[in-house]
Amino acid sequence: MRSARDVVRIAAIGDLHYGRNAAAGSLQPLFSQINESADILVICGDLTDYGLAEEARGLAREMTVVKIPTVAVLGNHDFESSQQTEMRAILGDSGITFLDGDSTEILGIGFAGVKGFAGGFGRRALGPWGEDIVKHFVREAVDEALKLESALARLRNDKRIAVLHYAPVQDTVEGEPLEIFPFLGCSRLEEPLGRYPVTAVFHGHAHHGRPEGRTTKGVPVFNVSMSLMREVFPQRPFRVLEVDMTTPADERRTGMDRRLAGTA
Repeated sequence: MRSARDVVRIAAIGDLHYGRNAAAGSLQPLFSQINESADILVICGDLTDYGLAEEARGLAREMTVVKIPTVAVLGNHDFESSQQTEMRAILGDSGITFLDGDSTEILGIGFAGVKGFAGGFGRRALGPWGEDIVKHFVREAVDEALKLESALARLRNDKRIAVLHYAPVQDTVEGEPLEIFPFLGCSRLEEPLGRYPVTAVFHGHAHHGRPEGRTTKGVPVFNVSMSLMREVFPQRPFRVLEVDMTTPADERRTGMDRRLAGTA
C-alpha cells in the first residue's frame, strides 16, 4: 500500500491501438517510462485496434511491466468486433480497472469514467428531433452523460478526475477537419463536469486535435491521444499531471502547463 503524499502524479494516454501485428515488446519502453514518471496510469480508450480478444491478450503481455495502479475506459475501436466483454476481462486480469459509469479511488483521488459518445458541440450539437434513428443516436450521448454524472456523484474525494474517450469540449478537437467534429465528442458530456468539483478531465479519440482546453466552468481538459502526445512530448509521449493533494478543491492547482524535467 502506498503512503499518503502531498503530490500524486497521473500519467495519461489514449489510443494505443494495439493490433494483431504489433511487435512483441513494442509498448514496454513506453510503459517503463510511465512507471518511472507517475504514481497512477490512466488510459483513455482505443486500447486495441479492432477490439479483438487476441489483441487484448497481446496488450496484457505488454503491460506486465506496469507496476502502478491503472484505470481505463474503452473506446470506439474496442467495440468493433463485439468482443469488448472478453477484452475487459483479459485486461482486467492484467491489473486494469475499467470504468463505465463507475468510480474508484486511488491514492486519495477519485476517478469517474465513461466512454462517452458523439453528437457535436454547443449550438451545433445534434438534437433529438426527426427520425427515430436520430433520436436513438442522441439518446446514446445523453445516457453516457448521465452515467458520468452518476459516477461523479458517488465520489466523496476532494480531488476528482474524469476519464473519457470522446471529447466533452470543442477546444481539444480543434485542428481536426471541421467535418468530423460531430463524431469526436459531444458537449452533453460537459454538463456533469460543471455540477461537481472536477480537478481535470482526460480524453482521447481526436488524434490531431489540441492537447489542452477548458470547460465553460474552467475545468482543465486534456486530449491525451498517443499520436498527439508524440508531437507535443516527443521524449515522453504521455501527459503527466501533478495533483496537489494539500489544496482544497476550490483552490486546485493541476499543473496544466507543467512538463517533467527533460521534456520542456
